[in-house]
Amino acid sequence: MTAESPTAVARAMPGMPRIKPAKPRRLSRGNPLRFRPWIPGRVWGDVMGERPEGGRLRAIRRIATVLLITLFAMAIQAALLLLPGNAKRVFPIWYYRAVCWAIGLKVRTLGAPSGVHPTLFVANHSSWLDIVVLGSQAQACFVSKAEVGRWPLIGWIAKLGRTVFVSRARGRTGSEANELRARLNAGDSFVLFPEGTTSDGGRVLPFRSSFLAVAEAAARVQPVTVVYDRLHGLPTCRRDRPVFAWYGDMETGSHAWRLLRRTGTRVTILFHDDFAPAALPDRKAMAAHIERVVAEGAAALRQNREARPAPGPAARG
Repeated sequence: MTAESPTAVARAMPGMPRIKPAKPRRLSRGNPLRFRPWIPGRVWGDVMGERPEGGRLRAIRRIATVLLITLFAMAIQAALLLLPGNAKRVFPIWYYRAVCWAIGLKVRTLGAPSGVHPTLFVANHSSWLDIVVLGSQAQACFVSKAEVGRWPLIGWIAKLGRTVFVSRARGRTGSEANELRARLNAGDSFVLFPEGTTSDGGRVLPFRSSFLAVAEAAARVQPVTVVYDRLHGLPTCRRDRPVFAWYGDMETGSHAWRLLRRTGTRVTILFHDDFAPAALPDRKAMAAHIERVVAEGAAALRQNREARPAPGPAARG
């Protein structure tokens, strides 16, 4: 027997209506649909596109909140600088904490910052966010390159935060070191980034011992590890690091825009045990010790492993 189609069977049976074979449906549109942004140009593509990653309204709200907090804090800090007392050193902590809250960044701390003044906090550096993050936990000023002091708004904030600006000119190295040493002798703690530049967040760059030339003027030295370890509430991986890390020729504005659209961001600060500068023979040994401690802590946090503050050199020996 041979198999017959249902149409042939229906035609062979008497009294059955004739069934016409179905024809394929023709598309009414000859060309496929092409969606284009209603505002032309590459600049608007990221902001006004179909739906970029993250929320545009969330980023706009956060930027507006940070600007309002900053303008209010600038007026208060300017007044505190004219008054005696320790308020001008304490108030920046509350400002940076408010900024972290406004941008939705959760700060987790392991260990505790040194309460002795002056302390030299030595940390790895991967983003402009490091200033906000470390400023929210440590009562300390920062050391920045001279170009930052000429930036609009950011330069004003840095000056109100009593930042020490340094240049790359060899003729001014001695005077700038003397200024930093004088501030340490006056009781001001500082945060140093001895890598000299920002990394991609996947490694710790070599620490330059020249940045620790004024370490003997500090009462304590404390290594600090900073790792951005959560994005959307999940552990970060290699592809997520450019969301936080600011390096190379990245523009600050576009980098901040991409970051502020995200949710569930977290940074972990690992405060290692502090130690006296005299615990190590020279600044090269100090740079090597701090680099090793900071890098080991960063590797553990990047791998989502438990990390603990490392003991000081005296306890190791």
